[in-house]
Amino acid sequence: MSKVYDVIIIGAGPGGLAAAIYGGRSRLSTLLIEKGQDGGQIAITDDIENYPGQIVDGESGPSLIKRMSEQVEKFGAERVSEAVTSVDLNGDIKTVKTAQDEYQAKNIIIATGAYPRSIGCKGEDEYKGRGVSYCATCDANFFEDFEVYVVGGGDSAVEEAMYLTKFARKVTIIHRRDELRAAKAIQEKAFKNEKIDFMWDSVVEEIGGEDMLQWMNVKNVKTGEVTKVEADEEDGLFGLFGFIGTIPNSELFDVEKDERGYIKTDDNMHTNVDGVYAVGDVRIKSLRQVVTAAGDGATAAVQVERSLSNYF
Repeated sequence: MSKVYDVIIIGAGPGGLAAAIYGGRSRLSTLLIEKGQDGGQIAITDDIENYPGQIVDGESGPSLIKRMSEQVEKFGAERVSEAVTSVDLNGDIKTVKTAQDEYQAKNIIIATGAYPRSIGCKGEDEYKGRGVSYCATCDANFFEDFEVYVVGGGDSAVEEAMYLTKFARKVTIIHRRDELRAAKAIQEKAFKNEKIDFMWDSVVEEIGGEDMLQWMNVKNVKTGEVTKVEADEEDGLFGLFGFIGTIPNSELFDVEKDERGYIKTDDNMHTNVDGVYAVGDVRIKSLRQVVTAAGDGATAAVQVERSLSNYF
């Protein structure tokens, strides 16, 4: 524990990896801590089509993240594979404790991400990336001219359903209540959209299929009736998108957050605590994508370098 790093980055998703690349390249003493596999949510994405500079044909989440990780190694950032158990962000020197060790740094970059709330149906984990998705911007084009179902009734669910109508031939919103929770203006647009249908008072209980999602059981919560929805025979599959919110991995950090737990930052990724930054999905932002997370990470690392060089 005698070494004090210039920066410790917690989390090796796209934001954390980008921060480590920029930190290492700037000759900052950089430690990247990740408890699991690199990449965060993108690590389970089979196909990527909208990351600038990617391999045009055949890019996947794992392949993109592998190259990012190799860049981290190239620029000399140190790494440990450990789970962070607590942090002390007070004072000029911050402390990060894991189950195995304790580390200190002048700056901390929080890149712990967020995870989507699960739909809560049997078979959900098995079909993630094989019909089940939580990101319309990421995966809508994979369901062009197919039928798609959206679980949720809030603003994000209805807005994403409308976005999906640009690709899918039909979008059905499945909502456990008999009316939407989305803002009235958003509801009005959805009701006017001829490609959107609704299954009210309903929840998805179970999903299945062979290699891809092909059927689901939907239960009416008022009558108890269960309806089996099957993919069109010519299609052979359909899409199921869950939009019932995301949960930020922010509970360890004593910084200012909104009511949902997302960390508040300024445009340069500073939190309300000196020397502490937040990047990627864990912070409040309007677009959660690989490209925006990477941009956040680069910004935070440059801010760290400038603060240590007394640029401010």
